[in-house]
Amino acid sequence: MPSDQPNVLFLLSDEHSFRCFSHLDPAVGEPAETPAFDRLATEGTAFENAYCHVPLCTPSRISMLTGREAQHTGAWTNESFLEPQFPTLPGQFSDAGYETCLVGKMHLAGDRQFVGFDHRPYGDLTGGNTHQMDGPNLDAGLGHGSTYDVGQTMIPESLLMETNVAEETVAFLREQDAANPEQPWFLCASFSRPHFPLTAPKRHLDKYWPDDVPPPKVSREETSTADHPQTVAMLDHYAFDDMDETDLRKARAAYFAAVDYLDEVIGDLLLRLERSGLLENTIVVYTSDHGELAGEHGLWWKHTWQEASSRVPLFVQLPEHRSGELDPTRPSTPVSLLDLFPTFCGLAGIDYPDSLDGVDLSEAIRTGSEPERGPVFCDHLRPGQWDFRAVRDGRYKYVQFPDAPELLFDLDADPLETENLAPTADGEDEAALERLRALVDRTFDFEAARERRALNIERKERDHSLSLPARPLGERAHDGSGNLYHLPDGRIVAADSPLYDPHVLTADPRSVFSDWPDEE
Repeated sequence: MPSDQPNVLFLLSDEHSFRCFSHLDPAVGEPAETPAFDRLATEGTAFENAYCHVPLCTPSRISMLTGREAQHTGAWTNESFLEPQFPTLPGQFSDAGYETCLVGKMHLAGDRQFVGFDHRPYGDLTGGNTHQMDGPNLDAGLGHGSTYDVGQTMIPESLLMETNVAEETVAFLREQDAANPEQPWFLCASFSRPHFPLTAPKRHLDKYWPDDVPPPKVSREETSTADHPQTVAMLDHYAFDDMDETDLRKARAAYFAAVDYLDEVIGDLLLRLERSGLLENTIVVYTSDHGELAGEHGLWWKHTWQEASSRVPLFVQLPEHRSGELDPTRPSTPVSLLDLFPTFCGLAGIDYPDSLDGVDLSEAIRTGSEPERGPVFCDHLRPGQWDFRAVRDGRYKYVQFPDAPELLFDLDADPLETENLAPTADGEDEAALERLRALVDRTFDFEAARERRALNIERKERDHSLSLPARPLGERAHDGSGNLYHLPDGRIVAADSPLYDPHVLTADPRSVFSDWPDEE
């Protein structure tokens, strides 16, 4: 393999709203201090309209790894597994002679936890959720807090997952460079934040709470979809109406703080890699698996068609961008995370299967041109509720449900999706409605997708169960098995035991230390 083959550093986060970057116009963006992300965006290619394929962790990640729509893989829920018949992005790079590594979260169910990666030194190898439970209830007796705990992290920064991901990334790449300096590498560093629980170091929280928390860009009352069945189902399921105004404001402040903390970690990581010479011939890509509503339309989390849920950041920085040979660009053509598989391969000069659903964007990145990309789909299939297929084509977004009213938005005129045009569409709007409705009818079968989902679940339970502990979220933190280390001797050991199953020397340090400092 020639030494000039580019390396790839794939930075992946969980639930990062496309709005939370300080380089954005305040009319679009939310409060954030993100100098590291801003550098990637403003010195490389920043796709202005990138979408996840499924606004939920596991299916979004499986779609990224396979370059295939969820209706073809059957991966629709966080309990889905990546079936072995599908080639994967890391597997394609490994087969081409790259050393491939995943550090951190991938949220894959079942016993297939490497899926083409040659190495996984740290991360969620239990096949379950990797989020470190945090908040006021994090103590020796309880081990984990509520999903809605927000504010200052109770975990020492040296034990936070983001720190571990950064440390293990640097360690792996330095070892790889020392042992095989001529071999190119593909590394995915995957972080949990800014996903719930919304906690961050105090220095970041203090920037926003309690005085600098603006309201969401759009409230539920300002939209014509406030009473849409999916909106009502989300409100009922997650009981968002039970959170008072102070809770909601603090949650937003904590979300912004989590974004800023992640930026700080990634900025430090990139500086260390740059100082070690490991970025000289390296493509750096940043994205997130889906967005975060953060109170928009009266909702939180993801699962929905709205821009804040389905639209994601996507920044690509080539070595030529960093050297000044290529100018930065901001393509506005809608693109998909399905495109990452063929695009990574295109940038590295690696062949990829012609059966992928994604599109190779590498030429647009190299030339600074708008990509040739057709309609972009965003799908959701949750057992019993919230099934939809959304399609973004140019200025229009259309959403179809199997048992709820269809939606149409003109995102140029109405970027906050306040007015559903479908009931009264005429002229250009009516033509777009008919065209996009026919496109969805032609490309998606809700019942067939449900059957494929059931088959994925059946195969996992029959043939791909995982023997490592994978307890329900509320119990798993007690045994410390959320994140694991894969040791050089092959052992898989719990990484978070000091947090959730600690060896407590004393619960009353004042009775032990004669010079224990006074605390305010």
